[in-house]
Amino acid sequence: MATPFNSEKIISHKINEVELSTFLVGFDINDKGIKEYRIKSLIEKLTDVIHEFAFGYHEGTETPNTEILSKLSEAAKSIYKIDSFQKIKDLCDINSSIDDDVNDKYLRRGEFGELILHLLLRDFHKTTPLLSKIYFKDSFGHTVHGFDAVHIQEETKTLWLGESKLYLDGKRGIKALIKDIDEHFKSDYLNSEFLIISKKIKHFDNIPEKDYWIDLMSKSTKLIDQLDTINIPLLCTFNSNLFSDYDDETSAEFIDAYINQMRELKEYFDNNHNHPLKTKLNIILILFPVQNKVDLVKGLHKKLSLLQALSE
Repeated sequence: MATPFNSEKIISHKINEVELSTFLVGFDINDKGIKEYRIKSLIEKLTDVIHEFAFGYHEGTETPNTEILSKLSEAAKSIYKIDSFQKIKDLCDINSSIDDDVNDKYLRRGEFGELILHLLLRDFHKTTPLLSKIYFKDSFGHTVHGFDAVHIQEETKTLWLGESKLYLDGKRGIKALIKDIDEHFKSDYLNSEFLIISKKIKHFDNIPEKDYWIDLMSKSTKLIDQLDTINIPLLCTFNSNLFSDYDDETSAEFIDAYINQMRELKEYFDNNHNHPLKTKLNIILILFPVQNKVDLVKGLHKKLSLLQALSE
């Protein structure tokens, strides 16, 4: 069955469990017959997501061929209207070396984690975006909501509230995600965010069963009932030495090392996640190791800058 972006040809879904979902991008040979990590293919695929990520599913998914380039250019421009994205672009332009200790909250956070999360949820977890934070910031001037992804799953009637981190070190990224959980999954914070989201989606008539989602996010709905219908995907995209130690993701040695690394990070999350409502939170830890986070971020900014320039 076809997925919205057909990313399964590039991204492999290796572990698919209730509480753990892991992915990877492997290798291919170049024109010289040398095996290379498929970072260019990953960047191209993420570029395919830009339009929907920026404008939202509610804006429609069908774009005439004659308008594709202009729409992509418009999407790139809208993304850079968000201060955090523009800030990263500026820092990437002047920094050849970027690490997790850099004294800048935007680079530590890694905004493109949101784009990766959007793609993984759409293609591998069969969700539909409820809204686009980029679109609402650009179009209505509203404050951007706190969650990195607000998706729905129509069949299961679940609301997906996602957080994402893009770090060099996986454990540090997970630690940052745990902090997000501690801060965001409190009744006052949820009520505040749900009020913002509900007001925004009232603008659109093509959201499936819109009244159901508005009612779910209503302040009068009990917190325990809300949490029962919410999934919390936590994406950590991080550097992994697997892609320098090996050059064949299908080898038994790579697979064993990969599984061990993923299980170790899941154990680290379980041992350090101590939210008071821990047993009530339906958390899915999503792990996406890459060869080089900095190359990925810079490559995406280069691609977006080229798209942005198309209409200038």
